Order: sequence, then C-alpha cells, then structure tokens
Amino acid sequence: MDDSRETIGPQAFVTGFPVKHSRSPLIHGYWLNTLKLPGNYGAREIAPADFGQFVQSMKAGEEPYVGGNVTIPHKEMAFQLADEPDELSKELGAANTLWLEDRKLKATNTDGRGFTANLDERHPGWDNAEVAIVFGAGGASRAIIQAVRDRGFKDIRVVNRTVDRARELADRFGSAVTAHPIQALREVMSGAGLFINTTSLGMDGDEAPHIDFSPLRDGAVVTDIVYVPLKTPFLLQAQNQGFAIVDGLGMLLHQAVPGFEKWFGKRPVVDEHLRDLIIADMERH
Repeated sequence: MDDSRETIGPQAFVTGFPVKHSRSPLIHGYWLNTLKLPGNYGAREIAPADFGQFVQSMKAGEEPYVGGNVTIPHKEMAFQLADEPDELSKELGAANTLWLEDRKLKATNTDGRGFTANLDERHPGWDNAEVAIVFGAGGASRAIIQAVRDRGFKDIRVVNRTVDRARELADRFGSAVTAHPIQALREVMSGAGLFINTTSLGMDGDEAPHIDFSPLRDGAVVTDIVYVPLKTPFLLQAQNQGFAIVDGLGMLLHQAVPGFEKWFGKRPVVDEHLRDLIIADMERH
C-alpha cells in the first residue's frame, strides 16, 4: 500500500466537463483547513468518453480517491455505474456524490438536501407554504421537485415553455406534481407560497423576462438556484415587489456537506466565513 496516501489523508475530487469553473475545491479546502484534517480535494476534468474508465479505475483501487463529486455532464452515468445507488438517486436517475465503502461504489444526490438546507438557514418556515411553483423543467428541476415534495408540499406546479417536459416530471414524481404551460404562469401562481426558478435565465448577467409576482400569497418566498449573480434578475424583481428572497449560493454550500462527511469523517458547518469566501471568488471572476 502507498504509505504517502496515509500521510496526506483521504483524497476526493470533483469532476465534470468542463470543471475549471467549479468552486467545490474552495469549499472543501476551507473545511479541511478549518477542521485541521489531513486530506485533499481537487478538480479533475474528464471527458464523457473517459468517465466510465475513470470510475472503473476508482473501483479497482487504481485511483487514489475515496470518493468525489460529479457534475454536468456525468451525473446520469455516475448513477448507472454505482454499485449501490441510494433511493434518492434511483428516483432521479442521477448522482452527484460518490464514495467507496466495503469495496463498493455508493452514490447519492445531495442537490435537493442542499436546496432545502439553504432555505432552512436563510428563511425558516418556508415549508409552511402549501403550494410551490417550479419555474422550468430541465435537469436541475428534478432534485428540487423531489426535495420539496419530500418536505410535505402536496401541490407543486411545474411551469415550462414545453409543457411535455413538465408532464414527464409530473409522471416521475407523482400526484403532488402538475404540469402547466408558461402562458398560464400568472394563473398558476395564484396563492402559492414558494416560487423557485430552476432555469438558467439571468445567469452571469444575462437578461431574464419580467415576472409579476403579485399573484403569490402574502409572505411568499422567491428563490433561485442560480447564484451568479447573487441577486438574479428574478430575485431583484421579487424583492422590489415586496417579497422575501433567498439566493442560490447556500444550495451550493449545503449540498457539499454530506460528501465531505463521507470522505473525511467529520460533518462540516456552512458559516458566513465560507459564504464570504465564495462571494469574494465570484467577484474576482
């Protein structure tokens, strides 16, 4: 056995294609430093054609890793290649967190837990709302719908430009979820207590359509999974209309917690120092 691995501690990774934009190394490096743990976490860019071989090498012990994070476009393949995916990832058909245990590759998806933990931290009581609007029906919406449903929402209305995509999600996640065309947005929003943007609209300063949030109920919360910029066009619109808002940065931070605990043996805390560190990095790039 390579003794150097013991001295440097467990090694974990984030992989995607591309992956250079990932802030996961900053997050996990901060925790390793503040908790004074041996170990390393780094980015590993892997093309889709090479991902299967990478996973097989990891299972065989030919890679030094105890596990890692998986981002676009590898999440579906990560799920398929895992020996023991958990129930969350089975329903989603995608995994973002891998770890080796008893010589088996295990998998989960922490995106939904990151989403709810962010709202718990930034706006406690958000889950008292009975009706949620999910804007968008792309891949990012799956974990959000699953998490909101699992927190007890019985009425989740998915609004999308292509209504067939929204219907696929309703079929996947059960009777709590209904599909609606974008033309019905105003009507569908009536009385809802939670509005979630799961699209990339407004990312990196891009334009986003104007939304009139007034049909939402009093005290409703508007949140966005986009976190660059921190206050997206949708969040600014909602704030200007008097609604509480929660930015998407906390989802990124909180989704990282379960993986870190699996790989390095201690449960880290999402604190304001970490949040400030990531915001400062966002402002530099």
